[in-house]
Amino acid sequence: MDNQEPTKIDTVQVEGLVALKIIKHCVEEGASEGVQGVLLGLLNDKTLEITNCFPHPKIAEDEMADYDEAVYQMEMMRKLRDVNVDHFQVGWYQSVFLGAFINRNLLESQFNYQDSISESVVLTYDPLQSQQGILSLKAYRLTEKLMELYRSGEKVFTTEGLAEQEMSYSNLFEEVPVVIKNSNLINALVCEIESKLPRHDNQQFLSLATGSYLEKSVHLLIEGVDELGQDSQKLHNYQRNYARQQQMIDQWRQKRQAENDLRRTRGEPPLPDEDVNKQFRPLQLPPRLDNLLTTAQLGTYCEQMHSFASQNFAKLFVAEAVQKPCEKE
Repeated sequence: MDNQEPTKIDTVQVEGLVALKIIKHCVEEGASEGVQGVLLGLLNDKTLEITNCFPHPKIAEDEMADYDEAVYQMEMMRKLRDVNVDHFQVGWYQSVFLGAFINRNLLESQFNYQDSISESVVLTYDPLQSQQGILSLKAYRLTEKLMELYRSGEKVFTTEGLAEQEMSYSNLFEEVPVVIKNSNLINALVCEIESKLPRHDNQQFLSLATGSYLEKSVHLLIEGVDELGQDSQKLHNYQRNYARQQQMIDQWRQKRQAENDLRRTRGEPPLPDEDVNKQFRPLQLPPRLDNLLTTAQLGTYCEQMHSFASQNFAKLFVAEAVQKPCEKE
């Protein structure tokens, strides 16, 4: 697995039926409930074609002990193979709440998928953002640099190690363009259905009632900034305690050196050298990986708020032009 060349994917092609299955699963469970599932398909050159999916079942707490996720997935893929349906696993999907998906759980899950299946992706769907008229269906992969660092263990995620590897929050994940594809028969059916649907002229396509969405996004942004501030305070406390400990170690060494010099003048053997770590317990460095993930999540919040606000400004200018009374010549 270590000698395997990293797979380069330019596009993720999702069948329309797969997108509808994911949307249906998220809507049935509710926007606040996180749902997950498995993506099936194949790799065609540099395009990852997702042709099928199935959800993870919702297990009650008293049944968790008897549930084995790996056994369930293998059984489902075996049944799909028996009916001649694509059964090759190419990733997983997850519902998100207002773009809040960058965390340690997603990182570990995607690392396990991508380490065993190099072309795998995670597909995220945001039902709340889709309610605002934006189909939020995005595909992400871990960058190769992050994969190499994560294989080395969390000990490399220090301030010096991250600076040496030139790792920042901006190169943790890479977004892959998503294309939804339907067959010609489906396109013809959609056009026929659209022509028969009744038209409602009272649709508020210029509605500016989007304050609640932006308000929730700002609250999440504030929570992320507070979390980042607490993490910075932990790092500051570590640096202060580390400097204090180093000062105590220097004083102890000077005292030990003075005692040994005095014993030599008396003709006595010097005191044996002791391990400093036995006298002073090493301080635990706060993990920098959580700081990177929080910063990356804040960047995602800012990007989606910028995109959403840009569309609202366009609506505002159009609505202002429509409502502005005509000037008399």
